[in-house]
Amino acid sequence: MDPERSQGANEVGGGSGATPAAPPSTEPSGPPDKAAARPKSGRTRPKAGTHPNNVKKLRQRAMMSKAELARRAGVSPLTIDRVEAGCPCRMDTKRKILEALGLSPSAAMDVFPDVDLG
Repeated sequence: MDPERSQGANEVGGGSGATPAAPPSTEPSGPPDKAAARPKSGRTRPKAGTHPNNVKKLRQRAMMSKAELARRAGVSPLTIDRVEAGCPCRMDTKRKILEALGLSPSAAMDVFPDVDLG
């Protein structure tokens, strides 16, 4: 039995057995180049849903690693990483970070500008 012939018989129309080839795609394969899509400005702006703060600046000024700040604050290093990136966190976490940095609760507005105290 002819393999091409038997394959063509199963197709709708079942004629010659030749399958029309799909035209080659004109779309680029793979993900687009992210560097080309970024604006070339020197300033960066915060991502949506983030709350810029000064935790990283204060931690570095105190010459403390993320792991050390996390240990002193009693939170995970991942939490410190997220807070420094501007992700929202609980008030209790902010209080722990302030204490670990040796700051009083009254300094909350300087460290976390998004804090609503009243």
